Amino acid sequence: MSQTENQPKHLVVVGGGMVAQRLVEALRARDSAGAWRVSVFAEEAAKPYDRVALTSYFSARDPEELTLGDPALWEDPLVTLHRDCAITAIDTGNHQVTDRLGRTHHYDELVLATGSSAAMPPIPGNDLPGVFVYRTIDDVAALRGWVEDKRAAAGKGRTTDFERPVRGAVIGGGLLGLEAAGALKALGAQATVIQFGTHMMDAQIDLGGGQALKRLINDMGIAVRTDTATAQLRPSRRNGHVGRLDFVDGGRLDVDVVVVATGVRPRDELARAAGLDIGDRGGAVVDLGCRTQDPHVWAVGEVACIEGRCIGLVAPGYAMAEVVADRLLGGEATFPGADTATKLKLQGVDVASFGDAFARTEGAMELVWADPVAGVYKKLVLSDDARTLLGGVFVGDATPYASLRPMVGSELPGDPGAFLLPESTGGAASLELPDAATVCSCNNVTAGTIRAAVTEHECTDVAGVKACTKAGTSCGSCLPLVKKLTTTELERAGMEVSNALCEHFEVSRAQLFDAVRVADLHTFSEIIGRFGTVGTLGSVSAASAEAPDGVGPGRGCDICKPVVASILASLGNGHILDGEQATLQDTNDHVMANLQKDGTYSVVPRIPGGEITPDGLLVIGQVAKDFGLYTKITGGQRIDMFGARIEQLPQIWRRLVEHGFESGHAYGKSLRTVKSCVGSTWCRYGVQDSVGMAVELELRYRGLRSPHKLKLGVSGCARECAEARGKDVGVIATDKGWNVYVGGNGGFTPRHAQLLAEDLDARSLIRTIDRFLMYYIRTADRLQRTAPWIEDVEGGLDGVREVIMNDSLGIAADLDTAMAAHVGNYEDEWRAVLEDPEKLRRFGSFVNAPATPDPDLAYVPERGQIRPATEAEREAAAETGAPVLIAGATLAVRS
Repeated sequence: MSQTENQPKHLVVVGGGMVAQRLVEALRARDSAGAWRVSVFAEEAAKPYDRVALTSYFSARDPEELTLGDPALWEDPLVTLHRDCAITAIDTGNHQVTDRLGRTHHYDELVLATGSSAAMPPIPGNDLPGVFVYRTIDDVAALRGWVEDKRAAAGKGRTTDFERPVRGAVIGGGLLGLEAAGALKALGAQATVIQFGTHMMDAQIDLGGGQALKRLINDMGIAVRTDTATAQLRPSRRNGHVGRLDFVDGGRLDVDVVVVATGVRPRDELARAAGLDIGDRGGAVVDLGCRTQDPHVWAVGEVACIEGRCIGLVAPGYAMAEVVADRLLGGEATFPGADTATKLKLQGVDVASFGDAFARTEGAMELVWADPVAGVYKKLVLSDDARTLLGGVFVGDATPYASLRPMVGSELPGDPGAFLLPESTGGAASLELPDAATVCSCNNVTAGTIRAAVTEHECTDVAGVKACTKAGTSCGSCLPLVKKLTTTELERAGMEVSNALCEHFEVSRAQLFDAVRVADLHTFSEIIGRFGTVGTLGSVSAASAEAPDGVGPGRGCDICKPVVASILASLGNGHILDGEQATLQDTNDHVMANLQKDGTYSVVPRIPGGEITPDGLLVIGQVAKDFGLYTKITGGQRIDMFGARIEQLPQIWRRLVEHGFESGHAYGKSLRTVKSCVGSTWCRYGVQDSVGMAVELELRYRGLRSPHKLKLGVSGCARECAEARGKDVGVIATDKGWNVYVGGNGGFTPRHAQLLAEDLDARSLIRTIDRFLMYYIRTADRLQRTAPWIEDVEGGLDGVREVIMNDSLGIAADLDTAMAAHVGNYEDEWRAVLEDPEKLRRFGSFVNAPATPDPDLAYVPERGQIRPATEAEREAAAETGAPVLIAGATLAVRS
């Protein structure tokens, strides 16, 4: 097959993991001439996802929430992603690969990025039902389902065997094993870690650190057995599932589930079959340019044997991907070496190691500081003159890790011991990193690059620095240091690091909230006249503050206007479209509907707790049918109707309101939904009435305006079918009452909610949630979700708990009063609009013809409904007469 000058070369990437994604991303970012087209063949059905954050899948469940990078990468015309399409053979002689469907694909260059598989030691019984590995999303999903089924059986007591907690064991005490143990614990199972060596994480930390780590793990309620080898796994006589571990020393452990996390093995079977050189311990042998002995075949990531070893960390894999991308475009990059620094990602346990953690360098000396009572162990490894940093281990307090890791190979200023001591007892307060120090090893970003993002690229916050440099966008462990460098550089450049809301208000949102509340102000003009500052257009004066034309600094900006609108609404200042408030709202709030891509709106009536009568369903169905709307069941247990034109909104809502429906607030920064399972009303596992509680909570907090949207969930038992721990407030029923979790959310940065209080009665539960929400509304920053807000509160979750449960600030009664005022003053926003001719006037498509449909709206039929037509479909309709439904022409979908 000949290559023409104008035809791009074909790169085939075998494997669809994190390193493959980075390779494609790096190549497309640099290949401005389009010299390469790329085909990626992934064995898994999911798009490349963040395997480092795999444990978060227990709270997210949606693989899309772990997807890496910009989704637009896979829409690039020069990139093709073949999912669930493994390569089965490589023909290096003919430059071809064969996929699992038997199709052949020619390549000009081939990159092996097949990663590794979970190692399964040859222990008899390792194939019993209930034995899992911990490597992929499918592995994690299967493990969760197994534990949930076992817990369900235990909860109903269907057999005497399960009148107890689910018993879990993890074979392997490394990084992945400890994360798996934490996952079992989070699922409500008992967990015991079985470690063959003398201590856990023995590949990363020394014996002293391992002993401190064991105490921390035990404090979490996880048992640990070290120096223990498993002889065999035995089945349960009752069901044939795994039921017992037998140890070499004669001991035994009864189990219901086992996770094997004893390491990984490179997926080098394709390389072997193709005749490529294989390392002594596996992996395709490559040079420092990541090329195999075949000049057209490369290998990156865990399948590559480089400098005699395969490296099971993401940062070296990313470095290899960058090298190959450079080489394919004519560069001469070489592998810079492996950064083997590691940090355990287990809530409540702080562990990190870097560099020569075991002091193997000749003449190396170790400096150790330990506090067994506090569970803290810190060690620095230094050169023989005690000046140059070689490595370190931190257990219980890894605060110095971010600053010290980039300093490996450099001299430490002052007394090295100061970096181990707490700052309050004479420890070093800060460390100035040289520009060459690597801050983000995943993306190879130096301190100098971060500083340049501020000084040369005008980045003024961490979000901007992340977007500019990619620092902190992978595992995230470097983010504290990225934030520190950014803040320091802003201050050094003479730029004030301010918490100001915007140029018109020098105070934060929380400070402005209190100021408005205390001053009892009710309009934007009053607020900006009283608390406003000089903006870019000039100073605030009484005249400009009252200017009716919306021009001038007194009218604020797109940042402060919606914030003030939210504050006024939170303080019960009347309807959001009353008087001046109407001019402050965001696009959606202006018309109390969610704007869609084609300029139409969605209509979302509230369905508290997801509970609806057949008559209610008929009403919604008839409205959707009469107005030709597209309907969809949302993830929040409501029915969304799309395609409503602005002039139709009052007509639609009049019908809905007449039948008892009200606004679902899908358009505002407010309570969205309270999701629930069916609970004890119908479910055989339910222990409390989750539907009744969800309905009560949704009716109580409906219309509650807040810094960001709020979502709640109520589960009727520990099976957690409402996914409450992925919500801002999650309520889970127990035999004794209700547990309440806070600070969870899905979206771009999924968070697992944390336990705030447990076994509450209904009255105490509602009071706790009242105070939590009001405290958040009063003190959170603009557009700040509950998860990062909790992190910002002094003392974190414990600090929040002290305020809410113990009234440490003396504001509990004030919070209670504020929530009572909200509940007492609630009115349905759409009902109020329908009763006000002045408000209704804003719902028109054109000023001079308010009832005339927008002629630019066009739709096509799809799966029995309609959707917005694409530009191509519009053009085709114009040329060929294809079926396109024009808005307002008819309500029936033409076939």
